[in-house]
Amino acid sequence: MAHDDPTGTPTAHDDPTDALIDGLVRSAFQIMGVLTRIGAEHDLSLTQLRVLGILRDRRPRMSDLAAFLGLDKSTLSGLIDRAERRGLLARGASPEDRRAVVVLITDAGRDLAERMDEEIREALAPATGRLGPEQRRQLAQLLEPVLTPPLPAAPRPTGRR
Repeated sequence: MAHDDPTGTPTAHDDPTDALIDGLVRSAFQIMGVLTRIGAEHDLSLTQLRVLGILRDRRPRMSDLAAFLGLDKSTLSGLIDRAERRGLLARGASPEDRRAVVVLITDAGRDLAERMDEEIREALAPATGRLGPEQRRQLAQLLEPVLTPPLPAAPRPTGRR
């Protein structure tokens, strides 16, 4: 059934791409709200929460982490400094290139990340619980090509010359 506005014109939801974009944006806002609340309960910004999640299974160079997050090196350095003071992260030398600095998660950081992961699962359970196991598997499969590779975090260059 077509969704028309009062003038009889088809709405944006009749276009599958528009409906997809709308669904992605709405879900992003809902999930970011949950992540922001849980991060704030642990005195972490959304970016700090992302860093902990990234570092759970990686040891990136500072420059790679900055590029991935779309941050300049000084902003990332300040963020890492604050997390180091809390005992959540540490800097180390790269095993491949002793001149490069890698960022490591500490045991305390890993424990906090695991606790928050459980809190996030609980907070999202009312939404994910609406889907059966097969639907959850299908949605995860459908999202993978949308999310991989990640979209660039840095602003797009303007086309002006």
